[in-house]
Amino acid sequence: MSAVAWIAVGSLAAWVWLLLGQGFFWRTDQRLPHREAPARWPSVAIVVPARDEADMLPVSLPSLLAQDYPGRAEVFLVDDCSKDGTGDVARALSVRFGGLPVTVVSPGEPGPGWTGKLWAVRHGISLARTREPDYLLLTDADIAHEPDSLRELVAAAESGGFDLVSQMARLRVSSLWERMVVPAFVYFFSQLYPFRWVNRAGARTAAAAGGCVLLRTGAAERARVPDSIRQAVIDDVSLARAVRRSGGRIWLGLAERVDSVRPYPRLADLWRMVSRSAYAQLRHSPALLLGTVLGLALVYLVPPVALVTGLLAGDPVAARAGGLAWAVMSGTYLPMLGYYRQSLWSAPLLPFTAALYLLMTVDSAVQHYRGRGAAWKGRTYARPEAAPDR
Repeated sequence: MSAVAWIAVGSLAAWVWLLLGQGFFWRTDQRLPHREAPARWPSVAIVVPARDEADMLPVSLPSLLAQDYPGRAEVFLVDDCSKDGTGDVARALSVRFGGLPVTVVSPGEPGPGWTGKLWAVRHGISLARTREPDYLLLTDADIAHEPDSLRELVAAAESGGFDLVSQMARLRVSSLWERMVVPAFVYFFSQLYPFRWVNRAGARTAAAAGGCVLLRTGAAERARVPDSIRQAVIDDVSLARAVRRSGGRIWLGLAERVDSVRPYPRLADLWRMVSRSAYAQLRHSPALLLGTVLGLALVYLVPPVALVTGLLAGDPVAARAGGLAWAVMSGTYLPMLGYYRQSLWSAPLLPFTAALYLLMTVDSAVQHYRGRGAAWKGRTYARPEAAPDR
């Protein structure tokens, strides 16, 4: 066989393994588990870190205020040094819509060794603990919740005995680039952290989706959250690892009634979202970066290239292996496209999107070595993400 044919066969073998041996990551049936209303509804403190979110809060905050929750719940919004009047907007919305009580605090600039979001979360949790809540709901300022969201989250945690229940909010898919990139973002995330493996008791794989995390207060104290992950750029995965390491049970799935309202109309917006933390995900390792680039190329780029090359060069083995690998790849992408209500005919375009993610990952490394590090909302974190304290 030709070299192209051998590479194409290797790509096909990789896809057979991914299809059957990677926790069925491509399925989208991990939703909130069976749940029943508890005899007593525990108290919940909702912590919302917000930095320059004046545009998002009118869409997201009213959904928290309107939570139909039978127990005691209140909102703690932490204005993380915003320059657009985020705190004032939150107070005005609270007066206008009523509902759950809202406390707005401003902790000032992050202390040494803290990322901004986790510094804000720390202050929100500290204030919330004065109310002695049973649970903490950590949710971002761009996340909108249906009225029964909190009730269903708590019921799932109580029924399943989970210390952490997290839902990956359904991201917006309105613009052309959002439709092209966003479903693939969740698809790739689930490939890295198969939800079935995350949800398996005693498994090593741990992950969460930072936009919607319900956390038992006792579990947070045992895991010393957020102090133990204070330097984390990828805070949601670090949080889940800390909870699991301390003996907690975690669950992660796709949301049905929790949505991100943040728009990403341009490719540049999505590029920043991915590249700001991609190299941190690889622990700032050149070896892992090289392996990731080669892996993405083998798994996602080789199939269409081998198919076309095989057809043009009269190499039937390369063409068949490449075509079959491309078909398997496209088939695994169909459930995620269905979840996002996108055209299933766009599944064969996944190699193009994967090429974009490859370039975003490389750009993330380039930015790191230029001293810019991970950047978000005007802050740059040049230091590598530290491992959580034990």
